[in-house]
Amino acid sequence: MLQEKDLLGIYVPIITPFDEEFEVDAASFYNQSYNLFQDEIDGLVVNGTTGESPTISQDELGVLFAAAQAAREAAHADVPIIVGTGTNDTRSTVRKTEEAGKLGAEAVLVVVPYYNKPSQQGIIEHFRRVAEVGVPVILYEVPHRTGVTLELDTVRSILDINGVIGMKDSTPNIELVTELTRLGSKPVLCGEDTLLYAALQAGAKGVMSASANVETEKFVSFIRSFVEGAHAQSHREFAELLPLIRLLFQEPNPAPIKWLLQQQGVIASGALRLPLLPVTEGLQAKLAAYL
Repeated sequence: MLQEKDLLGIYVPIITPFDEEFEVDAASFYNQSYNLFQDEIDGLVVNGTTGESPTISQDELGVLFAAAQAAREAAHADVPIIVGTGTNDTRSTVRKTEEAGKLGAEAVLVVVPYYNKPSQQGIIEHFRRVAEVGVPVILYEVPHRTGVTLELDTVRSILDINGVIGMKDSTPNIELVTELTRLGSKPVLCGEDTLLYAALQAGAKGVMSASANVETEKFVSFIRSFVEGAHAQSHREFAELLPLIRLLFQEPNPAPIKWLLQQQGVIASGALRLPLLPVTEGLQAKLAAYL
């Protein structure tokens, strides 16, 4: 099981490839997982938002997790596999967390309940119930997707729960990680890719980056440079990655990532499940120019 002290470095929420019939493409998923493990990431997240989690069934999740495990073994990687289990229903989230534990997940990534707009206390109780399952929980705060912003005291209360080992912070600035660092909280991973460098400077222990599905070795090098204290080098490396990051978020994630990976031959198809659509021709041209 993942522990608080292990929550550092670079974690990648992997895409979920589909074939032209919109079925899970386990072979392409294996290829991408293997590549990520070979590039020495610190953690893999299966069934996160980048993996189109709202469209993935429990049976499909089992297929994906088995493929990730096989890729990890083939790559001889000692890297934790985390599963996204968060929903806007506490009972469903508890059940999915139990199922993830049975699959062998080292931790679960649990998003703040969306759409319902619960109270701050309701959100705390949601995480308390999920943590009772016994699988380590990573809080995922992403207000532009959930429609609710956690107050600082709420975040601290959730992080104080036994079994919650840290958080992914996808808020639009570094204020939260700055305050949590000042107060000595459990580790924070930055999930807002344009803020990766600033968040590390503010005290984040690592990143959970969708963009790192492509050019993974460059993201790993950037993190390693920062951790080793080579801040001038890490700043330069991040500046070189920033144009790619901006391109990858010009249209809804993970469409641009999938298009690039298909062009590179890593996955067979860039297909997405509705309501997500493939990238437009205009963005394709920009991505092709980047390549």
